[in-house]
Amino acid sequence: MALNYIWVFFFLCAFVIALVRLIFFGDTEIFPALMNSTFVNAKTGFEISLGLTGVMTLWLGLMKVGEKGGMVAILSKIVGPFFRKLFPDIPADHPVNGSIMMNLAANMLGLDNAATPMGLKAMTQLQELNPKKDIASNSMIMFLVLNTSGLTLIPISVMVYRAQLGAADPSDIFLPILLSTFFSTIAGIIAVSLYQKINLFNKVIMAYMGSLSLLIAGIIYLFAVLPKEQVSVYSSVAANVILFSLIISFIVLGLRKKIHIYDTFIEGAKEGFGIAIKIIPFLVAMLVAIGVFRVSGAMDYLIDGIAWVVQLAGLNTDFVPALPTAFMKPLSGSGARTVMLETMNTYGVDSFAGRLSSTMQGATDTTFYIIAVYFGSVAVKNTRYAITAGLIADLAGVIAAIFIAYLFFG
Repeated sequence: MALNYIWVFFFLCAFVIALVRLIFFGDTEIFPALMNSTFVNAKTGFEISLGLTGVMTLWLGLMKVGEKGGMVAILSKIVGPFFRKLFPDIPADHPVNGSIMMNLAANMLGLDNAATPMGLKAMTQLQELNPKKDIASNSMIMFLVLNTSGLTLIPISVMVYRAQLGAADPSDIFLPILLSTFFSTIAGIIAVSLYQKINLFNKVIMAYMGSLSLLIAGIIYLFAVLPKEQVSVYSSVAANVILFSLIISFIVLGLRKKIHIYDTFIEGAKEGFGIAIKIIPFLVAMLVAIGVFRVSGAMDYLIDGIAWVVQLAGLNTDFVPALPTAFMKPLSGSGARTVMLETMNTYGVDSFAGRLSSTMQGATDTTFYIIAVYFGSVAVKNTRYAITAGLIADLAGVIAAIFIAYLFFG
C-alpha cells in the first residue's frame, strides 16, 4: 500500500510542478521532457531486466550446486543461531538461511551482480514459508531492510570512480563509507526489531553483532596500515578472490557428494529466466515514476529548500551540495551514481562535497528499487512497514555520513 501511494505521489508531484513551470514560466520543454523520460526509463527497466537474466541464470545455477553439495547447509549452521533470533519464523534447517547469508556476503563485498540473484532466490524461498502470499512476512521485511541498509565492507565501485576522476587518494572514503553503512545497518535492524518485538539484547544477537563489530574494526585497521595507493587494488582483489573461492567450494563439495554438477547447474539456472522476466513490470513502473519526479525538477526544489533552511539557521552548508546523492540513492542506483559524478565534476573530486557525495553513495542502498524488485518477484502487494524501516536505515546512514565526513574531511 505504501508503495502505491509513493508511486502515485511521484507522478502527481511531477505533473503539478511541470504545470507551474509551463503556465507561469513559459517552459514549453518540460512536458516533452517528462514524456521522453517515461520512454527512456521504460526501455532502461526492460534492458536492466534483460541484462539480469544472464547473471540470474549463472548464480541460481551455482546456488543449486551449492545447495545439493552442502555449502548452503554449512553456511546455515554458521549463522543459524543468529538468524534464528532475527528470523524466528524460519525453520533452523531451511536452505533459505544459506541463501540469505550468501546474499548479504555478496553485498558486503560490493558484488551487486552476485547479490541480486541470491537475494531473489532467498525471496522465493521466503515466499514458500509465507502463509499469506500477498502480504510481506516478518522474515521478508527483515531481509529486505538488511539489503536496503547497504552494509558494504569493500566499496569497490566508488573507489574506482574516484580514481577515474583523478582523486589524489581514491580510497580516502573507505573508512567513512564503512562506518556510515554500519550505522545504517544497525538502525535498520533496530527499526525492524521494534516492529517485530525482537529482543536485541539477547546474548546470541549481542555475540554475533559484537563479532561483526570486531570484524569491521579489523578491516579498518588493515586498510589504515596499507599504503593508500594500494587500498583499492587490495579491496578489488580480495572481494573477487573470496567470491571465486566460494564458487570453487561449491564445485568441490558437489564432487565430494558425487552429484552431477553440470545437470544440477542447469536445473537451478532454469529458474533465473523466469524470475528475471517476472520483475520487468515492477522495475519499469518504479524507474518511470522516479524518472518523471527527477526531470520535473522536484528533486532540485527539495534540495534548494533544504539549503535555504540550513542557511536561515546559521549552520554550515558545505554538506548541502552532496544531498542530491542522498535523496537519489533510495530511488535509483544509477541516478545516484550520476549525481555523485556530477557533484565531483562540479565541485572537485577531492572537495568536501565530492567526498561526502561518494560516502553517501556507499552508505545505503536503493530502497525503492530493492523493494519493488524483490517483492515484485514473488507477487507481494502489501509491503507493510518495509519502506518505513528501510528509509529509517537510509536516514541514519545519511546523517552518519554527514557527521563522519566533517570528522574526516571537514
